[in-house]
Amino acid sequence: MEQLGFSRHGKGPPLVLIHALGSSRAAWDPVVARLGERFDVLAVDLPGFGESAPLPPATEPHPARLAEAVADLLDDLHIDRPHVTGNSIGGWVALELARLRPVASLTLLSPAGLWRRGTPLYCLVSLRITRWACRHAPGLLSRLVTHRLGRILVLGQTHGRPTRVAPERARAEIEVLATSTGFDAALAATAHRHYTAGPILGAPVTVAFGSRDLVLPMRRWRRLDQLPAGTRSAALPGCGHIPMADSPTAVVAVIDASVSSASADGAASVSP
Repeated sequence: MEQLGFSRHGKGPPLVLIHALGSSRAAWDPVVARLGERFDVLAVDLPGFGESAPLPPATEPHPARLAEAVADLLDDLHIDRPHVTGNSIGGWVALELARLRPVASLTLLSPAGLWRRGTPLYCLVSLRITRWACRHAPGLLSRLVTHRLGRILVLGQTHGRPTRVAPERARAEIEVLATSTGFDAALAATAHRHYTAGPILGAPVTVAFGSRDLVLPMRRWRRLDQLPAGTRSAALPGCGHIPMADSPTAVVAVIDASVSSASADGAASVSP
């Protein structure tokens, strides 16, 4: 398989960023510069998204398989025990990645997969409608997002503060969703799956949901009992399902706090 598309910025301990379904590593642009002040930031395009080729046709792109692709990239780049942050399906992939290799910490932003059975019908239908609109009416949507009201209409499901998204960035998001070759297969691969807790991950976990998350609005789709004991909860007030553009400051603060708590736990574990 071809190496995944990625970008790298900054210096410090490694931090891997994994995007949502139908998105790309560009979704992290609002926070990369700030994170790069403290971390060696690796933003990854999952297979079939952004600049990454899809998995072979015979390979089902479920989250565990996507995690294997990310693990292969980390091996290629000789990155050991990174901090990992994932958004939506990226959070699910981050959890699966932690089963494959040691990670220093996990920060899950509106993670998918924490439902009891398969992906909720509401999520499947709404994502498919959004995908259809981006593929079949990109010109109309691109014109709409020129205006504040248009950005609210087009981005209101995924962003808590859609008017903060610049029109050019909104148009780029429409294009990415429309052209993602891996979208349909990846969505189908989640339809009858959910994240299932396995062995203790050996890394501290922090989870945060936006207060305006309209992709996962129901508490029963945010079951935390499958996450490791001691998982920390954080808040993203005013943020939607993809929070990075809504409040870069809040997202960076959650990641910083997660990494700091991991460092504190590590220091405590080696104290006499």
